[in-house]
Amino acid sequence: MRRIIVSDIFGKTPALDKLCAAIGADVGVIDPYAGEDMGFQTEEQAYEFFMENIGLNGYCHIVQSTLEKTPSLTVLIGFSVGASAVWQISESLNAEKVKRAVCFYGSQVRHLTEIHPNIMIDLVLPTHEAGFSVDALAQSLSGRENVVLHRTPYLHGFMNELSKNYDKSGYTRYVGWLCHSVR
Repeated sequence: MRRIIVSDIFGKTPALDKLCAAIGADVGVIDPYAGEDMGFQTEEQAYEFFMENIGLNGYCHIVQSTLEKTPSLTVLIGFSVGASAVWQISESLNAEKVKRAVCFYGSQVRHLTEIHPNIMIDLVLPTHEAGFSVDALAQSLSGRENVVLHRTPYLHGFMNELSKNYDKSGYTRYVGWLCHSVR
């Protein structure tokens, strides 16, 4: 089974390549910039470029188009806007092509709570978000079919070395979890 990472706003970077290598041999990447390392210097720069040129709906289209061309059964692992894109399209994903998804700190999920995924999704939630209540989001999704909530003590971005919220212990813990649990 193939694992595909759906990147955050930074797209393909050496840090993402390192994460892919840590997760395992057969790991692909879907990113908003067609595999080009954009060399963003800050999260703000990456966010502004992403919003002006791609947007969440555009990224959803990229993810869906790529999955249509993927012949093998996959597990999706989304980060931030990548997690939000996976969540947004989760009602239309073919369970015969996508076995499962793991969505790390997809903050836009809060605007899409009416979605009922037709595949199993693990939502890995940060301890806190500045713009909304993580507790309220967790409560609204608690008990939802095909959704498993994971509360963490880490902040949004803890899995990305380029994020100001990167947390080495959280990264190590969840890389281990992905290697052993997400197959």
